Amino acid sequence: MSDTFTEPDASAWDETGGAGSGPPERVLNQEEIDSLLGFELNDEEGADRTGVRAIINSALVSYERLPMLEIVFDRLVRLLTTSLRNFTSDNVEVSLDNISSIRFGDYLNSIPMPAILAVFRCEELDNYGLLTVDSNLIYSVVDVLLGGRRGAAAMRIEGRPYTTIERMLVQRMVEVVLNDCRAAFEPLTKVSFNLERLETNPRFAAIGRPANAAILVKLRIDMEDRGGRVELLLPYATLEPIRKMLLQQFMGEKFGRDHIWESHLATELWTTQVEVRAVLDEMQMDLRRVLDLKVGDTVMLNATTDSPVQLRAGAVPLTEGRMGRRNQNIAVRVEAPLNVAARKAVGAAQAGGR
Repeated sequence: MSDTFTEPDASAWDETGGAGSGPPERVLNQEEIDSLLGFELNDEEGADRTGVRAIINSALVSYERLPMLEIVFDRLVRLLTTSLRNFTSDNVEVSLDNISSIRFGDYLNSIPMPAILAVFRCEELDNYGLLTVDSNLIYSVVDVLLGGRRGAAAMRIEGRPYTTIERMLVQRMVEVVLNDCRAAFEPLTKVSFNLERLETNPRFAAIGRPANAAILVKLRIDMEDRGGRVELLLPYATLEPIRKMLLQQFMGEKFGRDHIWESHLATELWTTQVEVRAVLDEMQMDLRRVLDLKVGDTVMLNATTDSPVQLRAGAVPLTEGRMGRRNQNIAVRVEAPLNVAARKAVGAAQAGGR
């Protein structure tokens, strides 16, 4: 036996460190890795994603499942066009770019700076929302409101914070947008949007956890050759109290509750015929005794002439009274108010009819 040690030939090992003469494993390039993970740099933010990113975002609720929401924002566009024309005294066109579902943390990281973020409170919904105004629109609005010449692009000065005058003018525009949001939601439900504060740093505009889902609405505002973008972010927690209303289909200009039909139904309920029975007494008898009854037999009741008579509508007891005679008719004089059970039964019948 030899004590010498011989090193193996380097050619007998492949690139992965294993023996064999097989071909080396294929290495994915950066484009293929991004496609696998679902991160495409050239994708639009609202585009459908693939790969691992699609699995992560599968928990997001698509806004298409809330058909009434799109109707509300279409109404917002029409109202905002008129309001901003009156606000700026200029020819303003408002268009809806897109509506998408996004996570709150992803949206904060995607906001192009500098920008002004308006945090507002939805009073009746007991939650918050976020309105973002980009720098192009800020300088355009300031230029228009301060008498800038038409046909000239707004001058942008980078690297400085917004002045008090600029913030106040933007705040007035934000209040106009929030007032139109209230009017857009009013046919569906009454909700007030009150401005809380203006921020320039996204970290100070956090109204939810980074993983929380939200609805993002992008509006484009054009004033001839000037303009910019307004983005409205509503977390799903804000819309949850009115989720059932947002699930409705379009029902004409008055979407939501139909007050005409409710009034007509209430009128018909008041004229509905109800059969009322007067029960003097009840007793239990054997079936044999009942079958042996003949004409002329007398059934003894546990009631006297002073015993109260119970008035019933079906199986629901209504009230009590006294039996007597009025002219040539046997009558019952009501001597007790309508009981609680009867009121509940009538209320349940009306709610079921609606």
